[in-house]
Amino acid sequence: MSTADAPKIRLTIPMAIALAVSIAGIVGLLLVDHGPLNRPIVEAPATAEYSDTAAAAKAAGATVTPTDPKPAIEPEAPGPKPVQPATPK
Repeated sequence: MSTADAPKIRLTIPMAIALAVSIAGIVGLLLVDHGPLNRPIVEAPATAEYSDTAAAAKAAGATVTPTDPKPAIEPEAPGPKPVQPATPK
């Protein structure tokens, strides 16, 4: 059996289906992203009435508590001490 006798596979139908699906997908994406129903809503910018975060928190009714200071002397970490690297001569 030679290759000339083999039936030719028609790729035009699968290619046409793939082309139709891809075109429908692109049109769908364009309609969703840039369509007439997707218009940006323009809002007025919010005005800043407070100069810092603490003032804004107090105006909202929150309490601002400072963090605990770090102790002056840190406790030693449990476990063995790290080994010093060898010094080159």
